[in-house]
Amino acid sequence: MNYTPKVAIVILNWNGVEHLRTFLPSVLSSVWPNLDIIVGDNGSTDESVAFVKGLYPSIRIIETGANYGFTGGYNKVLEQVEADYYILLNSDVEVHPGWIAPVIELMEGDPLIAAAAPKIKAYLQKDSFEHAGAAGGFIDSYGYPFCRGRVFYEIEQDKGQYEQSGEIFWASGAALFIKKKCWDEAGGFDDRFFAHMEEIDLCWRLKNMGYKIMYCAQSEVFHLGGGTLNTENPFKTYLNFRNNLLLLKKNLPYWRSLYVITTRYFMDFMALLRFINEGKRKDAAAVSKAHRNFIRHLFHSEKTIIHKDKSRLKGMYKGSIIAEFFIRKKRSFTSLDQKNFY
Repeated sequence: MNYTPKVAIVILNWNGVEHLRTFLPSVLSSVWPNLDIIVGDNGSTDESVAFVKGLYPSIRIIETGANYGFTGGYNKVLEQVEADYYILLNSDVEVHPGWIAPVIELMEGDPLIAAAAPKIKAYLQKDSFEHAGAAGGFIDSYGYPFCRGRVFYEIEQDKGQYEQSGEIFWASGAALFIKKKCWDEAGGFDDRFFAHMEEIDLCWRLKNMGYKIMYCAQSEVFHLGGGTLNTENPFKTYLNFRNNLLLLKKNLPYWRSLYVITTRYFMDFMALLRFINEGKRKDAAAVSKAHRNFIRHLFHSEKTIIHKDKSRLKGMYKGSIIAEFFIRKKRSFTSLDQKNFY
């Protein structure tokens, strides 16, 4: 590259001083000749801001003044950041010095690439993939997301099986590289999501606009995960079910969305019954609340433009990952029929 793009690593923090204490040193070791490191503080009430100011005066701090969630927080912070590339990095991610260059070089090679993600592995078990992103995100025809290296709760060890970079459906928000012009063109995150699946929505909108989303196998990071909402949190259950429906409504063609959302309501009801059977009544109530919230906003107009080019569906599985996983017992990405992907 004759021109060195300006890159800004932006870490959104909310009461995460311990994560900053643990993971900021590795971020500061990042090697890129034109790099800014920024902590966006989302209304923390702990010692986060004082900690960064005291130990890392070279890091710029942008304070939102309140907790606007993952979506609103990043939207407000990035309004104040000038760079060619943003890297949205979770506060609980460990990186290596050379992790940036492979991804930027990949993205610079094609003007249609809007966003990308490195290989994401588990911080506590470094030979395994991590739930939030693994080796790139995919989605089935009913809106269920999964990853290369992680299908539902089955997480694979990294044995070199996903060493080929390529196009995916969505890039994880744990370590999301995105061109600023594409972020601006898409309008950033949708504030309605608050947290969870917001990056899938952003990537889907970008694909609908004709852009590509990529996985870069030559870069890897290590994600702790579960730093804000653990997997047993009913609020997380609510966000996942509500946001998944919103994702479908926004990004599918109208008639297709009617069919898929109707099907999903039935499948979600089955999940609600399973929660009740397992004694997880708060999670069951969260599913019901998600449906009620979605219905209240059903007639909100969306601005997404959906291109007819089938290439925008690259990374979508034509069948049901529920059926593949629970009925046909296909528990890994490689066991899926690769001809069933667009």
